[in-house]
Amino acid sequence: MIMTSDEIFHDNENISKRNTDERGRKFSEKGGKGNNMLKYILKRILYIIPVMFGVIVLVFIMKTVTPGDPVASLLPGTATEEMKNNLREQLGLNDPVLKQFGSYVFGVVQGDLGTSYKTRQPVAQEIAMRLPNTITIAIWAMFIAQIIATPLGILAAVKQNSVVDSIIVVFTMIGASVPGFWLALMLIQWFAIDLHWVPSMYDGSLKSWILPIVSITFGSVAATTRGVRTNMLEVIRQDYIKTARAKGQKETIVIWKHAFRNTLIPVIAGIGGGLEGMMGGAVVTEQVFAVPGVGKYIADAVSARNFPSLQGGIIVIALICCVINIIVDVGYTVADPRLKTTLMKSSVKKTKAAKGVA
Repeated sequence: MIMTSDEIFHDNENISKRNTDERGRKFSEKGGKGNNMLKYILKRILYIIPVMFGVIVLVFIMKTVTPGDPVASLLPGTATEEMKNNLREQLGLNDPVLKQFGSYVFGVVQGDLGTSYKTRQPVAQEIAMRLPNTITIAIWAMFIAQIIATPLGILAAVKQNSVVDSIIVVFTMIGASVPGFWLALMLIQWFAIDLHWVPSMYDGSLKSWILPIVSITFGSVAATTRGVRTNMLEVIRQDYIKTARAKGQKETIVIWKHAFRNTLIPVIAGIGGGLEGMMGGAVVTEQVFAVPGVGKYIADAVSARNFPSLQGGIIVIALICCVINIIVDVGYTVADPRLKTTLMKSSVKKTKAAKGVA
């Protein structure tokens, strides 16, 4: 069939239009990658709001149902009932529960975590003074744990069922079984009291950081080593690893370039989970070594029934854990481009569905 000149012209026009639309679609998808990632991060940030509100509700309920009168610990035993009632009125403890909760939430939204019953200082200010110590212990402990645990996990996977693997597995089992407070006490006994190498308690010197960091690192090394070993065993059995070996590549290249890169997701997850666990475990470690951090601040607040300090410390720790989760989720997409592609496709589908509805 012979086409006329008008048909050829219209056909070429349609092809040109399709090509233009295709180029525009590809350009839109490329330009939308950054927007999709930004939307994803913003969505994760918005998730913090209901989580933090739930934390605030829980800590306030904990304050309400916890037995004991904070006024009794603030006044001497000779205080009269009139003095106690006056102090309760000053602290707002005589207000209805809903009014107390509303005032507290309004203050938290404005960054006011209340005033300490004991020192009469702003809780936010006191936590800001102690937070650097807690973060220092957690970051150094996690850094050391990753340096030790990642090579051990890889070595155990490569040398599976060997003597080296058995020793590492036994070490991880011991590390996972030893309670943190017991290990801290043993470290004090061995290295501070018996050997006099380091101070038994925190005194501000560099040496006084060693025992708290070691005690909190030990359990993290065991857990991370076990996680890396498990994932490496799964990865090195994949077909692409066999193909790389069949091509004659060196074993070090196969392990570190091909295998290890595909275990980064569990490693990142382990870093995030480890940091969160260390922030929570700081209560025990800081209390044992008398480190002036948020953990000791919370422990002291519990014993003194200093509810504003207790609530503020828990809220700050919860907020830090939420931020760590966001960083870990973003790290997933950086370490594994497949997750970024999945995220982009999901966003594109939602956009097309929204346009179809409109």
